[in-house]
Amino acid sequence: MNDENGYRYNVAIVVLNNDNKVLIAKIVNKNKWQFPQGGIDKNEEVVDAMYRELEEEIGLGKDDVSIITKTTDWLYYDIPIKYRNQKSKVIGQKQIWFLLKLNASDNKINLTKHSEIEFDDWAWIDYWESAEKVIDFKKDVYKKALTIFQPWVFDNE
Repeated sequence: MNDENGYRYNVAIVVLNNDNKVLIAKIVNKNKWQFPQGGIDKNEEVVDAMYRELEEEIGLGKDDVSIITKTTDWLYYDIPIKYRNQKSKVIGQKQIWFLLKLNASDNKINLTKHSEIEFDDWAWIDYWESAEKVIDFKKDVYKKALTIFQPWVFDNE
């Protein structure tokens, strides 16, 4: 689902473990890493889209995580022309970001649970390192989201 300006409604998911590391996943057959993310379907609640994408992309269910917080405003990024689908009018993504705490063990993470496999590897990495691992055009939105979430991640250190 897209807005009137060509931005696709989307959720992005930061999963945090007990060591304040974040889960990042590698896109199938590419050396590109990102957080789980995906589109919001028509008439779908944002939180429901987040749980659906979490399950489809990394195999985690509602009971495996708890919501720490989410962004209150949409965060945007533009997709460079060379990466756009020419049949689509989408120029970028507008995202609500979620910060989740993993309550389950790592062995619950399953990249092949869904028929459309999006990732072929995953890792726990340092919080700020995630913004450096993503494709260039997503770096700014990652830094913005991580800055928003920072007080919830590092408030006890």
